[in-house]
Amino acid sequence: MNGILVSLALAVTATGVIWKGSELLEGSAERLSKYYGLPVAVHGAIVVAVGSSFPELSSVVISTLAHGEFSLGVGAIVGSAIFNLLVIPALSALFSDQLEATRDIVHKDAQFYIISVLVLFIVFALGATYVPGGTNGAAILTPPLAAIPLATYGVYVFLHQQDASDHAATEVVDVNLLREWATLAGALVLIAVGVEGIIRAALTLGAIFDTPSFLWGITVIAAATSLPDAFVSVRAAANGEDVTSLTNVLGSNTFNLLVAIPVGVLLAGSATINFLAAIPTMGFLAFATIVFIVFTRTDLELTDNEAVGFLGLYALFLAWMVLESVGLIETVQGI
Repeated sequence: MNGILVSLALAVTATGVIWKGSELLEGSAERLSKYYGLPVAVHGAIVVAVGSSFPELSSVVISTLAHGEFSLGVGAIVGSAIFNLLVIPALSALFSDQLEATRDIVHKDAQFYIISVLVLFIVFALGATYVPGGTNGAAILTPPLAAIPLATYGVYVFLHQQDASDHAATEVVDVNLLREWATLAGALVLIAVGVEGIIRAALTLGAIFDTPSFLWGITVIAAATSLPDAFVSVRAAANGEDVTSLTNVLGSNTFNLLVAIPVGVLLAGSATINFLAAIPTMGFLAFATIVFIVFTRTDLELTDNEAVGFLGLYALFLAWMVLESVGLIETVQGI
């Protein structure tokens, strides 16, 4: 019992550290974007998204190098993507007068995000079928395979760079560059410390309850590491910056799938992912993506009723994972 309480206390403390780090990061990233005159869509999809995705990137790096648990990091990435698509837009809509989308978001950022989901699934499939030692239950990811999603993200950055090159800044602020970059770096270190704490708590709880690390990654770590995205998006929506709110969600997910997981593979040299566990969870991610696109495209806004539906769908996802963890159902095989 004491071990459970200590782990829960560590998880809460680590989440608070991640929250504080994300607050510092969001502020410095916004000021730097205005200083460099970046358009709002680029600010949300690249600058804010990459910065707020640092907890997920840290979860893959730390779980792989420090704990030898690559599946824990992958679970955190997939779970975070589902949390970002369903919970963050819902909270943003509920805490603002109305959350409006644009055709540009739906037809560019959202569609490229669908491509990122497909690319990652193809990489998993190639690792299971074409890499020596891969089976229908285990996909072996190698550096050449990791290069595929990284190259795809390069295309995503290129597209936004093209938009930025045609943009004329209307509001350029004067900032202390050294202080802002130092704040940004300090925030990233703070977030990394918090992620290490939440990973240790999750591993301990997994050992106590004799449950697989993948499930703790896809639920507890995913929710904790998604706090920066939630903080940035909800605040942006409350301030009427709907474009930043939604592009941050899509940009963050794109970065997580196309960069965070491949980075873990490159650092480890090679990594094995449980293909039987990845298929159903990636399938739910694809379903959540379709729901997100359909509802945000309808009248180009997300209503309060639709937001409640998003939260209900995420609750069903958590219930599914809990039933898996206690062994009542076995749709996620081999974990």
